[in-house]
Amino acid sequence: MTTSTDPTPRKTDIKRYRRNLKAEAEGAALYRALAESERNENLATLYRRMARVETRHVDFWRRRLREIGAPEPSLAPGPRVRLLSWLARRFGARMVLPAVRSMELTAANVYEGQTDAEAAGLDSDERSHARVFNEMSINAQPDSERIARIEGRHRFASGNMLRAAVLGANDGLVSSLSLIMGVSGADPGRNVVLLAGISGVLAGSFSMALGEWVSVQSTRELYERQLQIEADELDTVPAEEREELALIYESKGIDHEHAHAMAARIIEDRSVALETLGREELGIDEREIGSPWTAASTSFTVFAGAALIPVIPFIFGAGTTAVVVSGVVSAIALFLLGAGITLFTGRGVLFSGSRQAIIGLGAAAVTFVIGSIVGAGIGLT
Repeated sequence: MTTSTDPTPRKTDIKRYRRNLKAEAEGAALYRALAESERNENLATLYRRMARVETRHVDFWRRRLREIGAPEPSLAPGPRVRLLSWLARRFGARMVLPAVRSMELTAANVYEGQTDAEAAGLDSDERSHARVFNEMSINAQPDSERIARIEGRHRFASGNMLRAAVLGANDGLVSSLSLIMGVSGADPGRNVVLLAGISGVLAGSFSMALGEWVSVQSTRELYERQLQIEADELDTVPAEEREELALIYESKGIDHEHAHAMAARIIEDRSVALETLGREELGIDEREIGSPWTAASTSFTVFAGAALIPVIPFIFGAGTTAVVVSGVVSAIALFLLGAGITLFTGRGVLFSGSRQAIIGLGAAAVTFVIGSIVGAGIGLT
């Protein structure tokens, strides 16, 4: 049993209280931002209710700190929450749902073993929030995620464009850096390195763009084929389609009478019925699939922009200097990309950024050594 004169539990508790208070305050701020950006009033109300729950948690940890006379930490939102709030206000709450879901799943068991929090029911609140965001993320983008699994590819047509952009930029940067360093290791001269680098940028960018175009176009064609099947069934067996739609609404928590009334009302209008069946039964919304040309151009731009970073130093320099500068600027870019990934993983910025930079530079070092060996073998060095 610990006595009151032992300072260790006191310091440990203070640190835990401050950490919990900070996290709950950030959660409340993020939920308020989501509520402000959400056009659907039902969802906005849900976000506001969750913000009030987080605020109640804030008050709980504030009281704990005051009881032991400890100072409160700064409750200003951190960089991750500020960025997600800005993105939500700028592009809508759906844009950041995958990132918020990742954060909530990470925090779902944060109070496990904290008896004071468990006694106050804070742990069940956090698990409830995680379940809510998990379900919302699934329902927010059912079309792209479900059909993408059939295609095995398809990034930019989904609602998860932020994640796709980060990963696409990482692909471009790492592949281009490895190519540049491999050719530089053989020391064939600045012009050859530059030619190889620019060729790699173009080849990779066109490959990514074509892949995205094919993926989104295939998704659109699959959607149209499945919707035609629904149209045929609606013409031949409308009663069965009405019953299926009613069962879907009942599974969402709507009572039997209202679910069947809604289904009957929707089936009366063929165009509305087709749109609803596509969304509710197939999990497809044509608006969410996106344009294949938009997907292709976005993929090309993101990949090329990142892939050019290791090449640029060779436009203005040559030899060892260009190799070093290329490695340094690429390391900085890799660190920033790793930091961007923390929006989804919830890990620390320094850890994720450093890990990304180390892995990318490690790949570049391996290709440089291989290039040196090959260059010596064929008489370039």
